[in-house]
Amino acid sequence: MGKMDYLTFSGTSLAISDISLVFACGLALVLLVIYFWPYKSAGKAVPGALGSKTAGKSIAVEQTAEQASEQASVVINAIDDGVIAVDSKGTIHLINPAAQKMIGWTGGDALNLIYKSVLKLVDSKDQPVSDAIDPVLLTLNTNTTSESDSLSLLTGSGKRRMISIVVSPVGDLGSGAIIVFRDITKSKAEEREQAEFISTASHEMRTPVASIEGYLGLALNPNTAQIDQKAREFIEKAHASAQHLGRLFQDLLDVSKADDGRLSNYPEVVDVVEFVGSVVEDFKLKAEEKGLVLKYIPDPSGASMGQKTVAPMYFANVDNDHLREIVSNLIENAIKYTHEGEVTVDVVGDGEHVSVSVKDSGIGIPAEDISHLFQKFYRIDNTDTREIGGTGLGLYLCRRLAEVMGGRIDVTSEFKKGSVFTLTIDKIERGEAAKLKEQQAQAKAASATPQPTATLVASATTAPAPQPAADPAPVAPQPAATPTPQPAAPATSVSPQTAPAPQQPQPVVTVPRAAPPVSPNIRPASVFQPAPPAPTPSTSQPVAPNSQETTQNPPSV
Repeated sequence: MGKMDYLTFSGTSLAISDISLVFACGLALVLLVIYFWPYKSAGKAVPGALGSKTAGKSIAVEQTAEQASEQASVVINAIDDGVIAVDSKGTIHLINPAAQKMIGWTGGDALNLIYKSVLKLVDSKDQPVSDAIDPVLLTLNTNTTSESDSLSLLTGSGKRRMISIVVSPVGDLGSGAIIVFRDITKSKAEEREQAEFISTASHEMRTPVASIEGYLGLALNPNTAQIDQKAREFIEKAHASAQHLGRLFQDLLDVSKADDGRLSNYPEVVDVVEFVGSVVEDFKLKAEEKGLVLKYIPDPSGASMGQKTVAPMYFANVDNDHLREIVSNLIENAIKYTHEGEVTVDVVGDGEHVSVSVKDSGIGIPAEDISHLFQKFYRIDNTDTREIGGTGLGLYLCRRLAEVMGGRIDVTSEFKKGSVFTLTIDKIERGEAAKLKEQQAQAKAASATPQPTATLVASATTAPAPQPAADPAPVAPQPAATPTPQPAAPATSVSPQTAPAPQQPQPVVTVPRAAPPVSPNIRPASVFQPAPPAPTPSTSQPVAPNSQETTQNPPSV
């Protein structure tokens, strides 16, 4: 080894390789300390300090979670709606003060109990809700949102509260649900009062409006009144306004019936294609007056542009009046809100349903208004609709009528381009339609059978009344032709079957059946009343009624 391989340090000779190794170890130790030792310089974490980074994140997450939990707790405790959180088995894990107040349970008592023992839901008949309509159970089983405003809640003290309930799932299936409900007893009572007022007012005002409409119609009839052309124009406008007012009152009455559940439903088998075709024909003149083209895709007449076509046949068992009102309202709206272009009506079907669609090229509906379109008294307010009259009841009534029939109404629309309204109802097969139609015909015949019987009975009881007046002519001469044995005459004349029978059997048989001779003092008076007046007997000797009836000339005393 050479001289340069060693260094002398404080009298000690060291190899250069040993010094390099010591220096490298020290440098590595310093780097490790710098990298792993957590410390801050001037309030900033040094890059590379792993301990500082992990600890900071964990502390921040914990603080954020605590703040979110506090905020959620404040919101849940402050709102007036009842909130209950349940797990997948229906066990209550959270109940806010509003829910405790409405139900009548304290938080400590309700926790860890099954929701059915706390949230006691009943239907309109005060019966516990079945599993098929229980919104909480539906959400837990299907992981979809369920809502209802037709259920009631029984409180801990036995009081009944009408509630609106919405149940939403939490995460995936099996994670639980959040129940939110509110007391709507007061609002429902107000709605009933409004409905009663509307029904009463509409019923009372419909009668005078009908009278006004009738008299205006008579004034427009040239056979009943002579008016000049200027007056005719004024009266026609008044007549149209009276008709519109009458339709408004009728709509109000129908809406009140729908809200009270008093809408009738009498289903009858109907060929939907033919039925809708007849409704379309009623509106063709109105569409032509506005310059629109009204098309009906399945032509029930079997001819289109000179060519033979085959029209499909779809049968449904629905109330025909409800179906006509819905289709008429949809077509009328399409014509009303379409300034130019065409209105197309179509009927299509599949294995289970029949759909009637009404498509127009009108002003369309803004996207934000579609969800409110079927609400009561709702009308779209923009420059295109302000000049078009309406009450906002037509589509609401259509929706309620469709629900009564077991169907639904959907709408798709693009603003400024047009809309499509579709009514969907259940379809029945041809064989089933034939059976139902026969059963309905038999039911009608059975219900109509007692009516002719009643009229026959009435005629049988009332018709014989004038017959006794015609009987005296042949009956009166009978006692005069016989000898004058007065003792036997009363017995033979009082009986309706001895003296009249040989002369005129039919009147005598008919009269006793209609009015049997209960008292002998009644029938002879009615029979012999038209006879010529007999000589008045002496006042000192009263004459018996029977002897006076059997002989025209009473015997002298």
